[in-house]
Amino acid sequence: MDKIDFVVTWVDGNDSEWQKEKAKYKSGLFNDNRNIRYRDMELLKYWFRGIEKFAPWVNKVYFVTWGHVPKWLNIKNEKLVVIKHTEFIPKEFLPTFNSCCIELNLHRIKNLSEKFVYFNDDMFLTNYTKPKDFFYKGKPRDTAIVSAVVPSGKDFFEHRIINNTTIINKYYNMHKVIKNRPFNWFNIKYGIEQIRTLLLLPWNNFPSLKYSHLPASILKETCEKLWRLEPEIMYNSCIQKFRNITSVNPWLYQDWQKVTNNFIPRKVKFGALFELGDNNKKVIKALSKQKYRMVCLNDGPHIKDYEKVKKEIQNAFEKILPEKCSFEK
Repeated sequence: MDKIDFVVTWVDGNDSEWQKEKAKYKSGLFNDNRNIRYRDMELLKYWFRGIEKFAPWVNKVYFVTWGHVPKWLNIKNEKLVVIKHTEFIPKEFLPTFNSCCIELNLHRIKNLSEKFVYFNDDMFLTNYTKPKDFFYKGKPRDTAIVSAVVPSGKDFFEHRIINNTTIINKYYNMHKVIKNRPFNWFNIKYGIEQIRTLLLLPWNNFPSLKYSHLPASILKETCEKLWRLEPEIMYNSCIQKFRNITSVNPWLYQDWQKVTNNFIPRKVKFGALFELGDNNKKVIKALSKQKYRMVCLNDGPHIKDYEKVKKEIQNAFEKILPEKCSFEK
C-alpha cells in the first residue's frame, strides 16, 4: 500500500510572540486579517483523537505551525512530525500570516509522501475511514460538481474561487473535460448535486467548481506542476503577508486534479460542512450520531456567545472521542 500522510496547519492566536510579529505588518483593504481567522475553539486534541481512532493506517502526521505547539501535545509520538514555517516556506515569503501562502507550499515539506491529505484545524474525522476513501488506484478521491459563484462583496473566498477558475479556464474547456470522462462528472455518488453541472452545461468555460471545504486529497506532482505553469500568480499569492482577494488558494490543486480527470469520484455525503452559530443542534446531532466520516466546523462570524458555543462543541466531541490518545502527553 502506498504511504499516505496527513498534514494539518494550526496557529495559536493567543501566543504573545506571534502577536508581536504579526503586529509589525499592516493589512490592507483587500486583505483578510479578521480575528476570527485566528481564534481557537480548543478542539485540536479531538482532531488527534479522531486521527488515531478513525485513521490508524495513516503513515505520518505533519503538524504545521509558526513555532508554537500545544502544551499537551506529545511531540515524541513516532507518527508526529512538527514542522515550522521556516522549514519549508521559501524565505522571501516569511514571516507569513497568509494561510494561502502556507497551503500553497505544503508540497515542499521534506519527506512528505507523494499522496497526502490536507486538513485545516477545523476539519475532523468523526467515523472510521480507509486509505481508499482518500486515494484509490493511485488517484485522489473527490467530487466534481460544476457550480457558479456570484461575488457578494462579503466573502473573501468568492474572489479566490474566481481566481482559481480563471487559471483552470486558461488551460481547459469544460465540454472537452466532461466528454473525456463523463462518469467523473455525472455519477450516482453525487446525488442531486450533479443537477448543478447539468444546468451549467450551456457554458463552454467552467463557471467555477463546487468546493466541499473538507480535507483535501492532493498529489505533490499536482502542486509542482502548477508552480511550473503559473509561477507569477503563485508567487504573488504567497508574497502577501495576509490573505488577499487577488490570490489563488490551494483549492486550485483540487480543481486541477478534477479538470485533468485525475481523480476517483467519492460520495458527496462522505463529509459535511457546518458553519457554527448560536444554534448548533444540527451540528451536535451529526457529531453524536457520527453521521459523516469527516466534518468541517467553520467558525461563524456572527456567534454572540462564543464561550457557550465552544463548550457545546467540546462536549459533543467528548461523547464520541473521550479517550486520551497517544498524541497527548
